[in-house]
Amino acid sequence: MSLNRRSIGLFSGIIGFLVIILFTDLEPGNPAVTNTLAVATLMAIWWVTEALPLSVTALVPVVLFPFLGIADGTEVSATYFNHIIFLFIGGFIMALAMEKWNLHKRIALRILMLVGVSPGRILLGFMLATAFLSMWISNTATTMMMVPIVLSVTGKLEETMGEKNTGSYATGLILALAYSASIGGLATLVGTPGNLICVRMVTVLFPGAPELTFANWMFFSLPISITMFGFAWAMIYFLFRPKTRWGNLSPDTFKKQHKELGKITGEEKIVFVLFALLALLWIFRKDIDAGIFILPGWSNLFRHSPFLNDGTVAVALAILLFAIPAPNYKGQRIMDWKTARNLPWNIVLLFGGGFALALGFESSGLALWFGDQFSWTHGINPYVILIIILISMSLLTELTSNVASTQMLLPAFAALAVSSGNNPLLFMVPITLASSLAFMLPTATPPNAIVFGTGKISIPVMFRTGFALNMIGVLVVLFFTWLLGEGMLNIVPGEMPEWAVLN
Repeated sequence: MSLNRRSIGLFSGIIGFLVIILFTDLEPGNPAVTNTLAVATLMAIWWVTEALPLSVTALVPVVLFPFLGIADGTEVSATYFNHIIFLFIGGFIMALAMEKWNLHKRIALRILMLVGVSPGRILLGFMLATAFLSMWISNTATTMMMVPIVLSVTGKLEETMGEKNTGSYATGLILALAYSASIGGLATLVGTPGNLICVRMVTVLFPGAPELTFANWMFFSLPISITMFGFAWAMIYFLFRPKTRWGNLSPDTFKKQHKELGKITGEEKIVFVLFALLALLWIFRKDIDAGIFILPGWSNLFRHSPFLNDGTVAVALAILLFAIPAPNYKGQRIMDWKTARNLPWNIVLLFGGGFALALGFESSGLALWFGDQFSWTHGINPYVILIIILISMSLLTELTSNVASTQMLLPAFAALAVSSGNNPLLFMVPITLASSLAFMLPTATPPNAIVFGTGKISIPVMFRTGFALNMIGVLVVLFFTWLLGEGMLNIVPGEMPEWAVLN
C-alpha cells in the first residue's frame, strides 16, 4: 500500500473524527454515543487504509475512551487481556512448538504420502494437509510452510511430465494452498483470529449469553469447512487439471522429502501427544448434547467447573511445553522463550482493540442507538437480511483485514439482530465465517498474498476463481446456519432470547 494512500487515510480519519465530534449529536444529553461513533470512524478509516500499523490503531481506545468520557481507563485496559487472549496465546505456543520440531512438516508429508500421486490426489493431499494444519496453527504460517513443498513438487512434475503436460495445474495447486488455509481456519476457534473476536464480542455485548465453547463452535463450523473444502477441490481440479493423462509419476517424490526429515524424534512425539490432548480437552470440556444422550464434559469432575474455560486449558498445556525436558537435547525443554518470542503480539493488541471498541459500543449506548436505526428491519425474513450482509462482508474483506472488518462490524450487526427481533448469534457467527471467505484478491488474506508472491498466479485468474468460490461460500454458510443453527447454537429465527438485550 503506497505511502500516499496511508497519509490520506491518516488525515481522513482525523477529519472524520473531528466532523462527528464537532457537528454531530446522535443522542442529546448523552455525548458518549457521538464520541464513540467518532472513535469508531477514526479506527475504521485507519484500519481500512492501514494509515498506521493495525495493532497501533487498536490502541486508540486506551487513549480516547477515557479522555472523551466513554469508558474508564482501567476498564478499557482490562479488555486487552482476557481468557480469549489466553486461548490464542496458549494455542499459538503449541503451534510454535510444532514448527520448532518440524512436526507440522511431517504431518503434511504423511498426508501427501497417503493420498497418492494422480493429479486429483496430489491436489487433495496438499489441500488436506493445509486445511488440517490451519485448523490449529496460523493460516499464514501454514501457507508459508506449504509453499516451498508445493513449488518443489510442481518443479518435479514439470521436469518429469513436461510443462506442456502439466499445463496450468501448477497454478491451481498453489492457489489451492491459499484457499484451503482460509477454509481450514473456519473450523476451530483458534483457526483464525476473527473466530475468537466473535466469541469475545458476544460476551462483551451480551454478558448473559451462553458460552460459545471450542466444541460448539467446531460442531457448527466444521461441516461448513468440509463442504467448502469439497467445492474448492472440485473447482480447482476441473479448472486447472492437466490436459493429458499422467502415467509415469513416481510416488517416491514425497517419500524422499519425508525420509530427509529422519526418524520421528522424542520431541515430536511429546508435542504430538500434547497437541492431541489439547484438542480433546477443548472439545470435551463441557457437556455435549447429542440429542438422544448427553456426553458429560470432563470439567464436571472439578468442584469449580464454571471457573474453567478454553483459555485455562490452552495455557495449562503451554506451561507443560516449557516444563518437559527435550529427550535428545540435554538441558533444553520442549519449548523455550526464544521460540515463544515469535508470538504475534501485534495480533494480541489487535484483538484487544476490537474488544475495547465493543466495550465502547455497549457502555456508551451506541449499540442501542444503532439498534434503533435498524428498527425498520423488524418483520423482514431474517435470512433475507443475512444473505445481504454475508455478501457485503465477503466482498468487504477482500479489501480490508478480515480481523479489522470483523471488529468494526460485529457490534453493528449485533444491534441489527436485536432490532429485527432475532438472536444476535444468527448474524454474528455467520458474518464472522464470511470474513474468512476471501478468495478473490491478494490483499484479502495473508495466504492469498503469499501465493501471489510466488509469481505463478495472475490477479485475473485469482479473481475469476475466487469470485465463484466467494459466492458459493455465502450460500454454504447460509444453508448450514439454517440447518444447524438451532441444534448447535440454539438459534431460532425470529425469536430473540432473554439474554439478547443491549444496554
